[in-house]
Amino acid sequence: MRINEPVTQNELEYDQHARIVSTTTSKGVITYVNKDFVEISGFTEEEALGQARNIVRHPDMPQAAFQSLWDAMADQKPWMDIIKNRCKNGDHYWVDAFVMANADETDGEAHLQSVRFKPSRDQISRATHAYKLINEGKQPYHL
Repeated sequence: MRINEPVTQNELEYDQHARIVSTTTSKGVITYVNKDFVEISGFTEEEALGQARNIVRHPDMPQAAFQSLWDAMADQKPWMDIIKNRCKNGDHYWVDAFVMANADETDGEAHLQSVRFKPSRDQISRATHAYKLINEGKQPYHL
């Protein structure tokens, strides 16, 4: 598992109208990022393209959150979750992520497109609590 550092624990606030978009190969290699991705993450387009999607993975995020993403993609189902991403400078930003697989018209390979927008403070609070429990080896929800 990739551990990205530095980490500042400073949250970056961004415009609620921003739409962070990226596309990756089925193996998670970034092939496209939009202007909002660049401005919010702090990674230039050149730094992001060709890198693994987890370039923005924050160490506070449990591996289980991303396993559910890959499970959904294997079943060709869309996926949504609240994610804490790491900026290049170590700050972080929260996103409400929607990911879906689609076939690329040029090579026929399945690519993953992710559209992310700003979650509510309540969503962030619930996700923070759940991820803390998961990282402590505890069940975050009563089933």
